[in-house]
Amino acid sequence: MNSIAETNPYAQLVLGGYQEPAKNEDRLLQEDFLDLLVTQLQNQDPFKPMESGEFLGQLAQFGTVSGIGDLESAFRGLADSLTSSQALQAANLVDRQVLLASNIAPLNESGSMHGAVELPSAAEQVTVGVHDASGRLVKKLSLGKQTEGLAQFSWDGFGDDGKRAADGLYELRAEVITAGATQAVDVLVGARVKSVTLGRLGEPASVEIPGLGSVDFAQIRQIS
Repeated sequence: MNSIAETNPYAQLVLGGYQEPAKNEDRLLQEDFLDLLVTQLQNQDPFKPMESGEFLGQLAQFGTVSGIGDLESAFRGLADSLTSSQALQAANLVDRQVLLASNIAPLNESGSMHGAVELPSAAEQVTVGVHDASGRLVKKLSLGKQTEGLAQFSWDGFGDDGKRAADGLYELRAEVITAGATQAVDVLVGARVKSVTLGRLGEPASVEIPGLGSVDFAQIRQIS
């Protein structure tokens, strides 16, 4: 089994007077590295100087490690800054109306619901189907012909049978007809933000939506 001196050329420099710092025994700091390098140069055999390739290799390795440490520190500072910025933005959302990406929506306090359909292009016909927990179609909303963008819709809470729908969550399914072809598109649900919860470092913030609970901040598409 090789000794430390055989596997680590810097360990041999202790014989030349260098003592490893006791303050942090498992890390080689920049000052420690420079001390080792100077001691190594002072104690090398003048008839067998360190080869330039080996010398430059050691510098490159340390430079890489040092650079990674600096980069990590910079990213940590950027993350802290983004978190603070996100906190300020999120705080302004309380009691604001938003559109969030979700195909599930509750009947709000007034017994109605509203939202929008995201249209990648103009459509000849846009419809939104409101389905209950069992999948039964409760109400079919026809929005007619729409241009590209957001097509707004609202539901008063009454089904196609003329009866008031029960409180609870409903599934929204939107379809568009373009050039004679029918396809499903994304739905945005209108809601009021009750509160905001900031995530820990590296985690996104979330908003509390009445009837839906906690929703990721990233799901919000529009604020009004």
